[in-house]
Amino acid sequence: MMTEGLRTQEFQVNMGPHHPSTHGVCRFILTMDGEVIVKAEPVIGYLHRSLEKICENRTYAQCIPVMDRFEYCTSMSCNEVFSLAVEKLAGIEVPERAEYLRVIMLELNRIASHMIWYGTTALDLGAITPFLYSFREREDILDLFEMTCGQRLTYNYIRIGGVARDIPPEFIPKCKEFLATIDHKIDDYERMLTENPIFMVRNKDVGKMSAEMAIAYGVSGPSLRASGVKYDLRRDDPYSIYDRFKFDIPICHNGDCYDRYIIRIKEMRESAKIVRQALEQLPDAEGTTGKMVKANFKPPKGEVYSRIENSRGEMGVYIQ
Repeated sequence: MMTEGLRTQEFQVNMGPHHPSTHGVCRFILTMDGEVIVKAEPVIGYLHRSLEKICENRTYAQCIPVMDRFEYCTSMSCNEVFSLAVEKLAGIEVPERAEYLRVIMLELNRIASHMIWYGTTALDLGAITPFLYSFREREDILDLFEMTCGQRLTYNYIRIGGVARDIPPEFIPKCKEFLATIDHKIDDYERMLTENPIFMVRNKDVGKMSAEMAIAYGVSGPSLRASGVKYDLRRDDPYSIYDRFKFDIPICHNGDCYDRYIIRIKEMRESAKIVRQALEQLPDAEGTTGKMVKANFKPPKGEVYSRIENSRGEMGVYIQ
């Protein structure tokens, strides 16, 4: 191709499988026209560990720790979607208190996941401070998880029939302390990036995806809502007790990288709103957190599919 008398040519670049900006082992074969990506061919499978096959040789209860490893940033969601499937297949009713504890943990985990996205996205553009700020608040959430289940990642907390254990006495005061400041902290996040000229230039009108394209490609989660599609399983196909809470589903319409950032910022605020309501409605009585299934538990024969709204999109489990 000719540009002002100069001959230019597209070229190919291998991005990954080990690259600072991938945050996971993935390879892209990029066709470039200068700095513009004309075509991207993904090469996937580097992180495939046959977890589905591993689950085939375990009991249902033993699958919970395996599910933790599917997506370590939101392990609570992985536990939840599998537990919902087994409970649906076996007709198990989860106690009310356990349902509230599940929602609290799921939404805290959603906030923590968005904080990882926020921090690493800024870091890839050379902004170190946002990364440090978001991971500082994420540590507060991990502290809450640690005092509840003893672990900061791969929690193994949401179990078939309920949760592993009740929250300790200090959990609610600490959680309310976190919620009292999180909106101000998110304000800080926005001050650093939302109107930052460099951040805007690098994200606005980049990676645009129309609503039609997003639907055609099966995109879900924040990326779908950034393209103007108001679809969230917590509202459109409620599971657990999400129909008891008031929260908004943020959407944008430009479908670019900047809108996907805005969606996550707003979703952190909405998740905090849900946690506040759950703490207020949490039954005062200690109650039961669920009847743990036996190691040799077997639900009736059949097939079932469950799905939830993970922080990064729709997540589903099919059991046969």
